[in-house]
Amino acid sequence: MIAQTDTIVAVSTPPGRSGIGVIRVSGPGSLSILRQLVAYESFNPQPNLLTLRTLIDPMTSETLDQALVCYFKAPHSFTGEDVIELHCHGSPILLRAIVDAALQLDARMADPGEFSLRAVANGRLNLTEAEAIRDLIDAHTDAALRQATRQMSGEVSDRLQPVKDQLLQIIVRLETSLEFVEDDLPSVEHDHVLASLGSLRSDLEKLANTFSRGKLLRDGIRVVLIGRPNVGKSSIFNRLLGHGRAIVTDIPGTTRDTITESIGVDGVPLVLTDTAGLRTASDQIESIGVDRTKREAADSDLLVVVLDGSEPLTEEDRSVLSEVAGRRHVIAVNKCDLPTFSGSTIDHGSAASQDPGSVVSVSAVTEEGLQDLRSAILKPFMNGNQAVEGLLITNARHHDLLLRTMDAIISSAALLQNRASEELILVGLHNALRYLGEITGETTSDEILGKIFSTFCIGK
Repeated sequence: MIAQTDTIVAVSTPPGRSGIGVIRVSGPGSLSILRQLVAYESFNPQPNLLTLRTLIDPMTSETLDQALVCYFKAPHSFTGEDVIELHCHGSPILLRAIVDAALQLDARMADPGEFSLRAVANGRLNLTEAEAIRDLIDAHTDAALRQATRQMSGEVSDRLQPVKDQLLQIIVRLETSLEFVEDDLPSVEHDHVLASLGSLRSDLEKLANTFSRGKLLRDGIRVVLIGRPNVGKSSIFNRLLGHGRAIVTDIPGTTRDTITESIGVDGVPLVLTDTAGLRTASDQIESIGVDRTKREAADSDLLVVVLDGSEPLTEEDRSVLSEVAGRRHVIAVNKCDLPTFSGSTIDHGSAASQDPGSVVSVSAVTEEGLQDLRSAILKPFMNGNQAVEGLLITNARHHDLLLRTMDAIISSAALLQNRASEELILVGLHNALRYLGEITGETTSDEILGKIFSTFCIGK
């Protein structure tokens, strides 16, 4: 899949204007391209040292920029190939011109994630470490950042290596027994192998069970605030964000469109969406806003139904409450700072009566109850007292392969228990070893690798 003779180029910094923009070139032609860009054919840069050079367009000899250039000599580079980095001024037009110059010098545009893919292919990274780079870039909270950093340092593969070693020892012993018929497993060793398989399954199960928490850290929770107009959805939205993102007025129906922002709560990313009030629309624009509210609500992980606790329930409130019945939700009874507030606004016929813990009294003015609301949002997604410390599985692919490994071990253990043929037992054990190898990239097909790295940004 990888044309190792190709030299690839891409901008490694995010799109847009910035103080500095970094262009990365990797492949056998990297040094030659650098020499032509600096118009100095005998330029022999010291590896790993930044040098100030003038970059020129090799076709027109016009000056493009003054940049810091660095040469990383194979195999001591990120990709394991010759790599150059050009630290230029961050004008998108300038960066495009320099990339075009490299393309004219026989480089080609890198595919998404191709630098990291080459690093895996050349043994500079294993697959879990490369995937952790993507997670590190996408991290929204400190906890997600720490997990990505741990995985980028190879902690997943380090955790799996003893399992693979022990599994391989069992396979070798069974293969020996199969080759030499007279060398059948004695009862003591049979029981030892069976106990070892049970221990391996238990270790993998503990690791796989961290996925529920890891998934939260990586993907976050989509939370949508809904309710009739003028109950304070936008005010609560702003308080949760910590700044005035949504326009707030006393006029019902101020919010006509959805607004989405991300925050972190106890290390878990929350994607919050403020929506238009749910009621019978009075005009076409409001009707579109109500339709968008319903679409956002349908795609959410959790709904926060906002009610005005200073007034009795209206028919519009009851309609909203009936729509969330059977859905994961929290009810925020707003305006608890007002003298007319009543915490018993929710009647026993409402959707909330089946889950009293989902009702929280809050004030968007004084922020009273706001921390209780944050806790109530997280509660449905937390299994007991989950800790963020320790290694967590954050990748659905890793979790699926761990489950497949466990199933294969369980199947082989059952066959071993029933004194089945070693040939049958070994099928499951070889599958288990292959699944573990797919996690770290040792036995992953090119097709799967292509799909994984297509989710990376270009230049990484």
